Amino acid sequence: MKMGIAVRLGLALAIVGVLAAGLTGYYGYAESRAMLVAAAEERLLTSTRVLVRQLAVGLENTARDVRLIAGHPQAVRLLRRDDPALQAGSEKNAALLFQRMLETHPEYFQMRLIDAADHGVERIRVDRDADEVVRVEEGELQEKGHYPYVFETLRLPPGAVFISRAGINHEVGAHAGQDKPSLQVAAPVRETPDGPALGLVVINVDLNGLFAQLAADLPAGQQLYLANGDGDFLIHPDPYQAFAFDRGQLARVQDQFPAAEPLLAEGAAASGQLVTTSRPAGQEAVVAAFMRQHFTTLHSEDDFILGLSQPLAAVVEQSERLGAATLRIVLGFSALAVLLAFLLARALTRPLNQIVEAVRGFVPGAAGQRLPSRRRDEIGVLARTIEDMQQQIRAQFDSLEDKQRALDRLASHDSLTGLPNRRLFLDRLDQALAHARRNNGQLALLFIDLDNFKTINDSLGHAAGDAVLCAAAVRLQQLVRASDTVARLGGDEFIILLDGADDPEAIAQIAGKALDALAQPVMHMGEALLSGGSIGVSRYPYDATGATELIAVADKAMYRAKSGGRQRACFADLA
Repeated sequence: MKMGIAVRLGLALAIVGVLAAGLTGYYGYAESRAMLVAAAEERLLTSTRVLVRQLAVGLENTARDVRLIAGHPQAVRLLRRDDPALQAGSEKNAALLFQRMLETHPEYFQMRLIDAADHGVERIRVDRDADEVVRVEEGELQEKGHYPYVFETLRLPPGAVFISRAGINHEVGAHAGQDKPSLQVAAPVRETPDGPALGLVVINVDLNGLFAQLAADLPAGQQLYLANGDGDFLIHPDPYQAFAFDRGQLARVQDQFPAAEPLLAEGAAASGQLVTTSRPAGQEAVVAAFMRQHFTTLHSEDDFILGLSQPLAAVVEQSERLGAATLRIVLGFSALAVLLAFLLARALTRPLNQIVEAVRGFVPGAAGQRLPSRRRDEIGVLARTIEDMQQQIRAQFDSLEDKQRALDRLASHDSLTGLPNRRLFLDRLDQALAHARRNNGQLALLFIDLDNFKTINDSLGHAAGDAVLCAAAVRLQQLVRASDTVARLGGDEFIILLDGADDPEAIAQIAGKALDALAQPVMHMGEALLSGGSIGVSRYPYDATGATELIAVADKAMYRAKSGGRQRACFADLA
């Protein structure tokens, strides 16, 4: 059956009807899906607020414990040392209190009473050792005055509590807390509110236990994240990424969830929050909520950023049932649209058959299909004519593109050496400077002028000079990285852009290698040509901040090298 105009019109009307039904169903489904995602985001954000509150309550409870003990008369009596006869009894009572506190709070690793005198010596220390709570004997007590949680706590006003940054406990002899995630909560001990701090009480909190409490009631499928104020993970579904900074590695929330960057920016709101849909590297897409928590009532060294994530697939699971129902409706309306389209097309095309035959040659094949050029009728002639036109146009475009590429290369590269010319080099230098400014980076320029080039060119001819220039170009290119740029500015002047160069010694080594390479003879017509070069070095941002100024400074340094005996390199900042 021939594909007549009636069939084509019927198909067009059917496609329009099917497309209308399909788009209506699709956008209805998409809107429902978006509403489900928004509802899930709100639930995640609410859950995040609850967990942040739990974290705050947990630390505030610990703060109350340490504040209570710091205000206990036994602590003051021990630190005053004004009644030696009662010291032993007071120490025993305080140690017993510490032991009972650790037995009551399994999330505590250690409790200590530290004297402000004698370099912060521990007066009483009770540790958790496996399943036991033990008091450390006097001979094993240590001086802790050099730790921030000691000297920072001693500076606090009365009633204040210090909370350290979360980290891995590397203090020697910490028993169960050794090499475990922990933080210190401490309060100063004063005899009177206005009196000096006699010492402090410190509780080491087991962060693993605290984290386990936070994650205990999470619904299935939800993942917990906790980071410090710099974005370093303290909790992560992948345990290897938690406390990665302690191993000298980077595992940060802003790297996996770029949308969380505003929470970490300087000056960010103390209780900022956000919700994002993201796809962490190597994971499925998730909906995640993050909240920053600052403890206004406590003297905390750092903030916490807590987040929850849920797989996007789980969030939109309900929309799949809606999608199936929508699909059935769309199929029903599509079938009706197809039937009506063909009935209407038959009614409309009967008086148009003659017109259809007349314009048949103007109807090409569907987009992307081959033209019917094998036909022997007018359509075949038209198709072959169109193919010929396409080939001619394609050939003309190919020729124009080749010429354009050649012109672009001539405009941006030196015709003799093939190196970038001044225009292209200045463009790359501007880009490198912009990148360095954004990232607080550095770069260096090596301005090179060939020695004895004029003598070679004048005495042996331009061919010899060209050989020296080409050899210099090849040798300089072999010295640098792919990210660096070697360009010919004109005449016998070359310049090298070292992107990211921040080590003066490394720059000096490259300059030395360049001098050695240029000093090697160039063979031309059986004769060894000796040229060499002088190099001036400028660095961003130390010598200049603009492209023109950097080149000028390097040029000036090169002239010092040349006037100082040639075959040498001079740094601009050593003038």
